[in-house]
Amino acid sequence: MKNMERLSPGRALENAAADLRKMLEALPGECGPALETAIAACCRALNKGGKILFFGNGGSAAQAQHLAAELINRFQRDRHPLAALALVPDAAVTTAIGNDYAFAELFRRQLSGLGRPGDVAIALTTSGTSDNIISGLARAREMGLTTIGMLGRDGGYCTELCDICLLVRADNTARIQEAHLLLGHLLCEGIENGLFA
Repeated sequence: MKNMERLSPGRALENAAADLRKMLEALPGECGPALETAIAACCRALNKGGKILFFGNGGSAAQAQHLAAELINRFQRDRHPLAALALVPDAAVTTAIGNDYAFAELFRRQLSGLGRPGDVAIALTTSGTSDNIISGLARAREMGLTTIGMLGRDGGYCTELCDICLLVRADNTARIQEAHLLLGHLLCEGIENGLFA
């Protein structure tokens, strides 16, 4: 196993905070315009009776659930529920698709059944290279959904499948996920302000 420098918790926190600070300072220039476009696309879809469909793997799956919950329940405003769904929490669906087809079909099949033209599909991925994310985005685009990617690193192949890219140019998975959560919260806030201000 590769030797890794062992840092005290305090020093590890200092290093992580410095990395996060540097990354966050770059976000407004790199993601600001795309975030505004993503908010407008989501507001447009919801105003027309559409829905927001989030999906991701691992920690990004948890964030997909988190963001869908912020919209279906509330973020900061008391308001009526918004149509949002995470395509990750159903163990029966996940195991059935994985067993009968392939794990790579997980989001493609769900989007085929639940997505409608005019909906928004939001993929969260730190690498942009997961087969099931790529397949899901491709299917969403085929069906006429607006595709948004919360991506990391160089975005991988997902950049070619997303109408709107919120790309966090970092290599550390944890830092990317932290930035994705910030962007997701700002997306929810923007949607609430756009629809209910």
